[in-house]
Amino acid sequence: MQDAFDAEHSDGHRVSHSEASAVNRANWDDRVPIHELHYESLRLLPEDPTALTDVVRRDLPVLAGLLGADPDDPLPLAGRSLAHLQCHIGTDTVSLAHAGASVIGLDFSQPALDVAARLSAACRVDARWVRSDVLDAAAAISTAVDVVYTSIGTICWFQDLDLWAAQIAELLVPGGLLYFRDAHPAMLALDDTDADALCVTHRYFADGTALEWIDDSAYTGGGERVAHPRTLEWPHSVSEIVTALLGAGLRIVALHEGTVLEWAAHPRMSAVEGGFALPEPERLRVPATLTVAAARE
Repeated sequence: MQDAFDAEHSDGHRVSHSEASAVNRANWDDRVPIHELHYESLRLLPEDPTALTDVVRRDLPVLAGLLGADPDDPLPLAGRSLAHLQCHIGTDTVSLAHAGASVIGLDFSQPALDVAARLSAACRVDARWVRSDVLDAAAAISTAVDVVYTSIGTICWFQDLDLWAAQIAELLVPGGLLYFRDAHPAMLALDDTDADALCVTHRYFADGTALEWIDDSAYTGGGERVAHPRTLEWPHSVSEIVTALLGAGLRIVALHEGTVLEWAAHPRMSAVEGGFALPEPERLRVPATLTVAAARE
């Protein structure tokens, strides 16, 4: 994880969505064989039909409660159709199927979806895998679902949150639910190279430009390097996220800020139960995660 703090970055890049998507997809395609090598869940999920990834284990009780299901039920998503946007290699998607959902996974990386398809076959999970840009998700999936799920490391990869929210609204059946969780925008604004203090160096608010990163690590800790180290990312404030969802006609039903994140987004974070967190008392100064649930009327 420490490699992430060695990345170089620059700000103020104006690029089209198609250019940014191509740049970012090359980087994510490179990560796939590395993640396939290191992700323990690829081996655990086929061995145990009740197994869940850490991400889903954290999200599932909240999601079940929002849907009116019993969080203690071993299949709290039974009878629900679910689209997982930006699903990567499908480990969280298959976990949601283990919780009872009928799942569709969407990602822009074909190598990632190839791994996901092998995983679902090994788990005997009847999943549908769709290759598409997330901003074309509604047309690509072409069916409405009960739940749209997107969690951890997603909306930084594109600029247009209004179009993203419109895809979600179109994907949901009336009464359907979006469940979104990601790193908190305030955490992402911190200087992620300063191990001595919590200092804001990155933009919190969007201004139409991207932040360019040059980082050849794959955040697995194995030391492997990617051939395409350049990525383009956009900051999105809490108000921008919520306003986009409201503008798409969705109703916010829950909003939560948490202190534990799945990766060490700052060098002062250390391992705790469920992920990584800042030390006390700093843990209460900066939120680590943002969760938003929104319903279609």
